[in-house]
Amino acid sequence: MVNELSRSDDFEKFSWKIEDFSKQNIMKLRSRPFKIRGCTWRILVHPLRSDVNHFSVYLMVADSLPPYGWTRHTFFKLVLINQVDNSKTIEKETKQKFNGGHRCWGSFFVNLSDFYNHNKGYLVKNSCIIEAHICLSDLAPNIQVHPNCSPYHDSSSSGGQATETSSDRDSISPRTSGSSAAEGETQKGCSNSLTLRELIDLKSLAGEEEAFIPLLEEACTWHPNLIQCQKERTRGFRQWAFASLGQVLYFLKTKRVKDMSEEDIKHLRDLWKELVKSSGFDLEWLEPYVESALGLKAYMEKAKRLKKLKDTVVGLEIKMKRLRGELAAAERLFEVSRRELSEVRRGFNEMDMNSTIGYAMF
Repeated sequence: MVNELSRSDDFEKFSWKIEDFSKQNIMKLRSRPFKIRGCTWRILVHPLRSDVNHFSVYLMVADSLPPYGWTRHTFFKLVLINQVDNSKTIEKETKQKFNGGHRCWGSFFVNLSDFYNHNKGYLVKNSCIIEAHICLSDLAPNIQVHPNCSPYHDSSSSGGQATETSSDRDSISPRTSGSSAAEGETQKGCSNSLTLRELIDLKSLAGEEEAFIPLLEEACTWHPNLIQCQKERTRGFRQWAFASLGQVLYFLKTKRVKDMSEEDIKHLRDLWKELVKSSGFDLEWLEPYVESALGLKAYMEKAKRLKKLKDTVVGLEIKMKRLRGELAAAERLFEVSRRELSEVRRGFNEMDMNSTIGYAMF
């Protein structure tokens, strides 16, 4: 991957050329970190899963999770370069607020079928070019600002697949895993975002629970709906809900597979069941990992059996090699003995060993 940082009058530009695109890990495709306006950023390409037919690009804060109260209003543009026809380069521009709850903003750029079509110009010689232009000042006279976080509407859904050009400027929406927001739609109420600190009393988390805080912060960063769905709940309920979620996250983060016991599995199952039933969280993004942990008993039993069979196979293989060696030695000895037998037999007349020796009278 080739990265390049340059500066213009109003913007500092970071250019990211992704070479050998088909050989990249497309589930975790991120640029190297780059620093502009005292903040470290990355460009992120939306995971190209089988259930996603859009090529989407995001700008994310690459620093460790900012402390509460950290906010940055940023004018920026994301650009997917058309290497064949510059007039068909796709550019999205917006002003958005980055904070602990929304650290990644982006949008749908082009259908995957168009992206992978080399004739369209976005992926040429297995390389594509993405740019991030970030304003260096608090004023951006060259940007048309979209303050209302309006949702991005896919023009292809109403028929046809018109190629978007730089004149098609749409608001960039927040990335939220597991929802249509990841493809350009904005989460409702994003202008009135809350922080985890405003919902619960983090100071009340003591002892082991203090370790829940960074895990909850990270979860709320990538899944802002965790905060939004608790706005109307009582503070006590929110405290319980997030503490329970933190307990599940901490369990998954710290428990080693080999240490999982039946008691651990039962504890996680009961905790997860109550969390899903009563918390009101949308935990679809977390469910596969919990289900995997709950299935570890069967996995470990199978792994134990697998190890036993492996040991048996290895032992038999060693025995077979030893027997093959013994067989080879016996075959060599057999050949030597057979040759000696032939030499002795040559000119030897056999006689009846049970007959008397006798003598002749004439």
